[in-house]
Amino acid sequence: MKKVVKFSQILVGVLFIFSGFVKADDPLGFTYKLKEYFASDALNMPWMDKFSFSLAFSIPIIEMTLGFMILLGARKKLALTLLVLMEAFFTFLTWYTAHYNKVLECGCFGDAIPMTSWQSFWKNIVLILFVLILVIGSKHIYSLFKGTTQNVLVILFLTGSTIFSYYCYNYLPIIDFRPYKIGTDIKAAMKGVPGIDKYYYTYKNRKSGEEKEFENIPDSINWKYVSYRTETIKKGINPVDFNVSPLSGSADVTDSILSIPGYSFLLVSTHIKEADENPDVIKKINTLASDCIKNHIGFICLTNSQEEDISAYQKKNNPPYLFFNTDEIVLKTMIRSNPGLILMKGGVIKAMWHYHSIPSYSEVTSKYLH
Repeated sequence: MKKVVKFSQILVGVLFIFSGFVKADDPLGFTYKLKEYFASDALNMPWMDKFSFSLAFSIPIIEMTLGFMILLGARKKLALTLLVLMEAFFTFLTWYTAHYNKVLECGCFGDAIPMTSWQSFWKNIVLILFVLILVIGSKHIYSLFKGTTQNVLVILFLTGSTIFSYYCYNYLPIIDFRPYKIGTDIKAAMKGVPGIDKYYYTYKNRKSGEEKEFENIPDSINWKYVSYRTETIKKGINPVDFNVSPLSGSADVTDSILSIPGYSFLLVSTHIKEADENPDVIKKINTLASDCIKNHIGFICLTNSQEEDISAYQKKNNPPYLFFNTDEIVLKTMIRSNPGLILMKGGVIKAMWHYHSIPSYSEVTSKYLH
């Protein structure tokens, strides 16, 4: 029993730390996922929408801290109680959303390991069994440290987790699991990578009645078709849905933008009226854009805003760049910042910045444009 408890302690602790880490690495992405859950066509709890970010910020920190406490054997009664409550809630949530087909991807491991709601539900079933093993065998969970040392380590871990998540929210994810991470060739990503499947065919012998599985279709004289199955040898990569069009008209200029041979900037703002309005940020962006345009470096803004909102922004801030329309979900996926800045070369993403760290033209030149 001791070995089973020890194994469960390590497994549960590591999984909770990992699950919390990948969400704390991208708190804004987890916020978007929680908004999906609270939507009217899912849990129908729109009143919870305003708490999405607070929950997205705090849940991963709690997960990581509980995982750390389990590994240390610290405050085991409190840790186990909270673990049982969290697992019971998330098991029900994933069952509900899977059974009623409410949310297609659960977001349990962020973009690091995409899982369907059913996959997440069965993952939670297995995990809660290990948690129950810890509850039943709690007397075999020994603390690695005692008293003050134990409390100090937990507080330090909690503080570190909070600082980590706060940093990622203000300066983009440290580890980027999104399809538009640095190094991505958007043109290639739009094509995706097809998966490799292998087919197996079941046929019935016409004389003996024996059923046999074949990798290649046998002759139809001696064998009668029954069924087939497929086995995925290599999982494919779904293509990204990147599209750019002018504000007025239906022309698609995606290929033109991605085919620019040199460097170009994409200023991404999902909704311009929700973008950060700090005058210093706007000034930095306008100055960078002006310097780029003077030096024949492309600089445009991609947004899903209404034309009246764009006109109001232009009148107020006098930006020197042009605006283009892109799908809202694509923009939210591209960068976790509103506005956010992306540097491309020949359609390949070279760098990106949160609005808190907009660079000057000289900084960009010295690092990328030399």
